[in-house]
Amino acid sequence: MALWMFAAVFAVLLTGFPVAFALSGTALAFAGLGIVLGHFDSAFLGALPNRLYGIMHNDTLIAVPLFVFMGVMLERSRIAESLLEAMTELFSPIRGGLGIAVTLVGMLMAASTGIVGATVVTMGLLSLPTMLRQQYHPAIACGTICASGTLGQIIPPSIVLVLLGDIISTAYQQAQLNNGIFAPETVSVGDLFAGALLPGLTLVMLYLVYIAILAWLRPDLMPRPQQTTRHQPRFYRRILMSLAPPLLLIFCVLGSIIGGLATPTEAASVGAFGAIVLAWIKGEFSGSNLREVMQSTTKITSMVFMILIGAALFSLVFRGFAGDELIVGLLSDLPGGRFGAVLSVMLVMFLLGFVLDFIEIIFVVVPIVGPVLLAMDINPVWLGIMMALNLQTSFLTPPFGFALFYLRGVAPVEISTSQIYQGVMPFIVIQLLILAILACWPQLATWLPSLIYQDTL
Repeated sequence: MALWMFAAVFAVLLTGFPVAFALSGTALAFAGLGIVLGHFDSAFLGALPNRLYGIMHNDTLIAVPLFVFMGVMLERSRIAESLLEAMTELFSPIRGGLGIAVTLVGMLMAASTGIVGATVVTMGLLSLPTMLRQQYHPAIACGTICASGTLGQIIPPSIVLVLLGDIISTAYQQAQLNNGIFAPETVSVGDLFAGALLPGLTLVMLYLVYIAILAWLRPDLMPRPQQTTRHQPRFYRRILMSLAPPLLLIFCVLGSIIGGLATPTEAASVGAFGAIVLAWIKGEFSGSNLREVMQSTTKITSMVFMILIGAALFSLVFRGFAGDELIVGLLSDLPGGRFGAVLSVMLVMFLLGFVLDFIEIIFVVVPIVGPVLLAMDINPVWLGIMMALNLQTSFLTPPFGFALFYLRGVAPVEISTSQIYQGVMPFIVIQLLILAILACWPQLATWLPSLIYQDTL
């Protein structure tokens, strides 16, 4: 019944029915069927109010609307536009400089907003016309924009890492309790933020190396701009004034979390207030603008928490049908031990990323497989970063990658879908390379949290 329920909710999701109601509706239907057939104990449904109460009182999840607010406010305050202009001017003498500028701006936008869709759409609207005017090959331009836009999955403060950190923490404690450890250790969102820094920056570096090598080998694909403004008065002052505000905001948010000065929720409130200040400095802050930002934040946050409630009900019914024991048996019997189990889960999450958003995957899949994997003595920070990178790769992979759909929606009609697919392929290879590096060398994700927090992660 547990496997049939999982297959049923997957089929309902493919119809385009809202995710939150698909999860809860399928769970209630199977719970009713199980009660009638005598295979389900209705007492499991009695635990739902306690779960919802726990969601309402979860301080970590308060960071979600605050980070969303920060990202939407920065998107509306034209921060990305001024950043792109500044970085383009700075790297204009270098062949492939515009591609490098777009990648770096995508990284900064990822660290500022943490929302993949917003970053890809914003970068597509701003940088794609510029790259095409500079005679960049359409495939190179589209690939660079999609790849840099998905950095919001792994560069802190990512919404993915906030949600994943909360779920991984619960799964880690449950795994320890199942192993007879009644004073369980915890893993925090700050651990995941610190663990994601080195893999994220390594990924950005590999992107830049690829663009630089391609520009050197195939200069016809990424020509130099015809003119530069480097020698205009106050050039470096304009560059500094464009870079300083978002860099300061990122430093305040991440620095306060990693330095232990603030919780993710407190740092998110600093980020939200800082975004308002930046919008005011840019002259983009007004009552109507604030109202639009708050409406957008409310819609996104409501969607996230409705899915979380639906996933909580789904996981309860799934456990009521002994689905957790079934998953334990399936993963334990796989050949290859821990490696085989992790590889299988990563493959399933990668394929689910074609049809489900990261929120559904985190709330539905991770609570089911997380305790099983972590009970195998797998490092929780390493597992969380591997999952985030895996989802990032999935959202970039043709033919169903979400980032490709986002760019397709704002790209000119003369840009073909095949050119978008062609452009992202080298970046997918780079993603797979960083996943392989992290799999072989977990210290890339675990060293910095251990150094900062002086723990055994």
